[in-house]
Amino acid sequence: MKQDILLGAFEELVLLAVAHLGGQAYGMQVRREIERRSGREVAIGAVYATLDRMQQKGYLESQLLPAGKERRGRPRKFFSLQPPGVQVLRQARRLHDRMWSGVDMAALDGKGDAPQ
Repeated sequence: MKQDILLGAFEELVLLAVAHLGGQAYGMQVRREIERRSGREVAIGAVYATLDRMQQKGYLESQLLPAGKERRGRPRKFFSLQPPGVQVLRQARRLHDRMWSGVDMAALDGKGDAPQ
């Protein structure tokens, strides 16, 4: 069996946020998307560091676009998911599915027969 590339939990969240945002994936929007969907607060520095790391691995590509008047002339870096990023997300999904397959949720909830 081919070995899956393992993403860290936060790396996976960042890549999934970029996938959800499509063409609107810049650092602060990625942060907001993760916070909105996960319910947990995220440090913007962690988001930028992870975006840069995922770009270095070839999972993301960025494009620096000029900003309008609302940004006072500061450019914004937008990220897009690349084929290797899509592939690693698919691998992560398959791995999660394999690991969850056969788990007795009733036993996890304490409502079934759990081994003593």
